[in-house]
Amino acid sequence: MGSNAVVLLSGGLDSYTAAAVAKRDGFNLFALSIHYGQRHSQELDASRVVATALGVQRRLELPLDLTRIGGSALTSDRIDVPKDQPIDPGVIPSTYVPARNTIFLSVAMGWAEVLGASDIFIGVNALDYSGYPDCRPEFIRAFEQLARLATKAGVEGRPLTIHTPLIALSKAGIIRLGLSLGLDYGLTHSCYDPLPDGGPCGHCDSCRLRAAGFEEAGATDPLIRPSR
Repeated sequence: MGSNAVVLLSGGLDSYTAAAVAKRDGFNLFALSIHYGQRHSQELDASRVVATALGVQRRLELPLDLTRIGGSALTSDRIDVPKDQPIDPGVIPSTYVPARNTIFLSVAMGWAEVLGASDIFIGVNALDYSGYPDCRPEFIRAFEQLARLATKAGVEGRPLTIHTPLIALSKAGIIRLGLSLGLDYGLTHSCYDPLPDGGPCGHCDSCRLRAAGFEEAGATDPLIRPSR
């Protein structure tokens, strides 16, 4: 029997791959998905399918309505999702959800302590991303230090390790890794603003990064429907 690990599972390509790495490394997976008021349900639907595919021990879906805070195109219909705009890592885009990863990791930290788990996996990436400050290595290290001070486990000498297996990979590198692990990316959902039929818009930052990643990896995205 391996050790328990909490994996933050959104239903996207990155979180699926990070969770698969945890499984490869022998961890028992406890998947945490947050219903934070995101503007569509496809992401959570995908997280359920992905959790089944990974054979998680348990999946916990928590409601945590961040629409009451607002401030992001992903949690407010009053802010448009940017389409076909230059992606500049030096500019934080409107799709940034204030403090999202801090909040998610805090919840994961609490569940990990209850499970007796010392490991959390999160699919953050500091290369091919949209400029979010809570995807950087320095943020992750700071949160680990917070966990040492904030939890009974940390005070008693059982520190929490936050694993970020994708943080230094390009999107193409993430896709190659996932394919080497036999992942079916057709189960995932990445689009910020899907079409009425649930398909990817192809124009938001997430769609464009995903498309470029598959192209660079020399692979075909199973979510892209062939032209008639």
